[in-house]
Amino acid sequence: MSVLLEYAMFPTDKGESVSQYVSQIVQLIKNSGFEYKLTAMGTIVETNTIEEATAIINKSYSILEPYCNRVYASIKLDIQKNKNNRILSKIKSIEDKIGKV
Repeated sequence: MSVLLEYAMFPTDKGESVSQYVSQIVQLIKNSGFEYKLTAMGTIVETNTIEEATAIINKSYSILEPYCNRVYASIKLDIQKNKNNRILSKIKSIEDKIGKV
């Protein structure tokens, strides 16, 4: 099974720049051992189960909760059985069809 989790989570009560908080979440993802891709608008993580994906969300919130009174989160899941490595293969499929940019 492949669970693609795309999410953004950050405090809304810490001013204009929140990179010091977001970087802690990205470090959590990096340490998780799961394949991930950081983008300007969020992070994509590929896990094997929905439980692993939701654990990442819960741990991310646990990082922010002690310091923040308000947290924004946008979460999307794409769950597919009998697949893996979709974080790369989905992009490759499109690039193959349009020619590498």
